Amino acid sequence: MPIQAFSFSPLRPVAGAAALLCALSAAAQTAPATPSTPEATQAPAAEATLPTVSVRSAVGTADLLRLPASANVVEGSELQDRQMQVNLSEALGSVPGLTLNNRNNYAQDLQLSVRGYGARSTFGVRGVRLYVDGIPATMPDGQGQTSNVDISSLERVEVLRGPYSALYGNASGGVLSFYTEDPQGPLKLETGVSVGSDGQQRYSLKASGQTDGGMGYVLSTSRFMTDGYREHSAADRNLLNAKLVIPLAHGDKLTLVANHTQGDAQDPQGLTMAQWQADPRQASSVADQYNTRKSLEQQQLGATYDLHINAQQSLSLSAYYGHRSMLQYQSIPKAPQLSPGHAGGVIDMARDYAGARLVWVGEFDTIVPLQLSAGLDLQQMTENRQGYENFVGDTYGVRGQLRRDEKNKVSSTDPFVQARWQLAPRWSLDTGLRYSRVRFRSDDYYITPGNGDDSGSSRHSKLLPVASLSYQLSPQQTVYASVGRGFETPSITEMSYRNSGSGLNTDLRPTSSTQWELGYRQQLRGDALRGLWSAALFQSHSSDEIVTDQSAGGRTTYRNAGKTRRQGLELSAQLDLMRDWQLRAAYTWLDARFREDSGSGIAGQRLPGLARHNAYLGADWHFAPAWTVGMGVQASSNVQANDANTQAAPGYATTALSLGYRAQIAPRWTLAAFARVNNVFDKNYIGSVIVNDGNQRYFESAMGRNWASGVNVTYQF
Repeated sequence: MPIQAFSFSPLRPVAGAAALLCALSAAAQTAPATPSTPEATQAPAAEATLPTVSVRSAVGTADLLRLPASANVVEGSELQDRQMQVNLSEALGSVPGLTLNNRNNYAQDLQLSVRGYGARSTFGVRGVRLYVDGIPATMPDGQGQTSNVDISSLERVEVLRGPYSALYGNASGGVLSFYTEDPQGPLKLETGVSVGSDGQQRYSLKASGQTDGGMGYVLSTSRFMTDGYREHSAADRNLLNAKLVIPLAHGDKLTLVANHTQGDAQDPQGLTMAQWQADPRQASSVADQYNTRKSLEQQQLGATYDLHINAQQSLSLSAYYGHRSMLQYQSIPKAPQLSPGHAGGVIDMARDYAGARLVWVGEFDTIVPLQLSAGLDLQQMTENRQGYENFVGDTYGVRGQLRRDEKNKVSSTDPFVQARWQLAPRWSLDTGLRYSRVRFRSDDYYITPGNGDDSGSSRHSKLLPVASLSYQLSPQQTVYASVGRGFETPSITEMSYRNSGSGLNTDLRPTSSTQWELGYRQQLRGDALRGLWSAALFQSHSSDEIVTDQSAGGRTTYRNAGKTRRQGLELSAQLDLMRDWQLRAAYTWLDARFREDSGSGIAGQRLPGLARHNAYLGADWHFAPAWTVGMGVQASSNVQANDANTQAAPGYATTALSLGYRAQIAPRWTLAAFARVNNVFDKNYIGSVIVNDGNQRYFESAMGRNWASGVNVTYQF
């Protein structure tokens, strides 16, 4: 069956959302002015004052309304309300420019990209920096993961996009910062149970509160199990997250965090287009034969000391340590592994990582008011990686002989400085400069006849400047323009092989990018229409884009593909309509293309893994004090699967319905329950693509119509 061109008829909600966004400014001018929060909340419209939303991941905790960069803040309650709280993709569709695709494969991480950066990653997260309570979930080589994020204890998620992200170093597209709630009040205990389609089960327990001395604590644990939507896709994941906030003298505080993650998952792998069309729930033909699967475990500890030097200066010092281990069985055939230089079909990896961050912030009354910050980021990762044959005799899916043994070290040193100049009451200038240096070293301990020494080292460095100019049209409206340089190094995995010979692929260069954006943000403060909406135009020119070169027999090499361009438009709205309605809308148009052939004939082709159009429209109606009903529509145009653009996943639109109940059923008891149906109309579509898969198994099926339901009970001491 030929792939059908995407029809815009499923995207009718986009047209409505765009028309609404265009009318917001005029509507706000005619509505009576009433103080409001920049974000849509459930607070009644009559409330006189509401808090200002700050962006913690911007040094100096900038006001979101005046921040000279594209940013969204998603409250933890939005991630938790009427959701199973398993995947971040459940509730981040309302963030423009951010794509979070659920692979329905817990042996791989979510497919995450920001403004087109990160889409090429076939595992983990690339091109986007991740932080959890200030601790990087991204290694110094730019490879990260979201598996250790505990949704049930999140207070908020902050998403920064565009040039501003260059201030965080080795990432080109953006920054996602996850923050655990700061506990307050007496002890509170919560327990919950959720169930859903395909044997999904989630059990959770959380304790939070403050001691008489003001020390805050939160401890959250959960277990998730599923039989899997597809064959050979069962999973079992366990999470434990802890946070301790210790107040000190003079307003100082010490924050301690700990996290433990453990999971086992079968890997159904991708499907060819013919396989997906025949049966989207099947696994690949070799998944059972080789029993493809992955087990991982991670523990990490971190501490942050916030010190107030005086009324104008503060200091923050963070340090962390973590250990991550992974065992993965792949479906590489026996024949290629017989080659002396092959690394085998079983990956056994143990990784220790640590780092520190020092940030000083000062405010000065000079000719123009100045906020100055300076700091240093240090990261180090040591990885012991072994490879084994995935067979013993004629038995497959078991650990065989050793075929790879190496130690990889990656470290980064990043000093930075940032200044905010209040040029005039309505004008501000933000400037920043970061020098990022990343060092790679690999020591090969498996040297045999036909398999030479693959040891090697490489260094990459880049000076990353950023400048943003903003102007307040009114107390409720801000326009801004920003420009910056970013870069993205190859990961240690991408550097592991050459097409011929031994040693690290030191010919692989980092991707450099120059980005600019123009943005507008408005706070709406009427009685009937309240909230925040924004629009942004952006463009990014990159050189030395990293793409797959050759992929055969389980061995993939990479090369630089020359120049690319990403440009687009983002629209976003978070609104309260009257007292009982909330609306979330987002639309992203992204044109991402190769601009040079680099000898491969791909100039003018779309970058794979990216949709030109993404849209979300969600509405909640609080029709009674304890009851909420919601609807969400997610739509996407088609997605190319390879650099040559010869195969693509068709576009789609899906609808979800949900019902929630929350009430105090006794003086100290609160009951919350939900029920939801996703993909109400049982749309058969592809949820994500495996970019440039060597076996042309590009496609990972999304779930058909599915349901989930749960109950949560809280006792307040």
